[in-house]
Amino acid sequence: MGLSTHVLDTMHGTPAAGMWVSLLTTEQDAATLVKRFQLNVDGRSEAPLYDNASLRVGTYRLVFEVADYFEKQGVDLPQPPFLNRVSLDFGVAHADQHYHVPLLVSPWSYSTYRGS
Repeated sequence: MGLSTHVLDTMHGTPAAGMWVSLLTTEQDAATLVKRFQLNVDGRSEAPLYDNASLRVGTYRLVFEVADYFEKQGVDLPQPPFLNRVSLDFGVAHADQHYHVPLLVSPWSYSTYRGS
């Protein structure tokens, strides 16, 4: 399956439907945008971010538009918000394996892990 992501809104106990996410490749201090997409009703991208044939060993970044998402949910955030964007830098060491990068997020905290 390559690379995938999934976001859960822990404040409301729901998938983060409608959140905008950017995927970038990173190399040294440079980052290149691969795609920008909006999460579906399940809090997932419509298709894998990379399939097994396209995923390469290297470093990547997912940027989640957290404040924008929560503002659209009607949450009264302080200005500036505590979390604006959550940026996760991660490495792919084995392109033949599935890398799933979930995000559990509220306006004040987040956690992630390598899922299956």
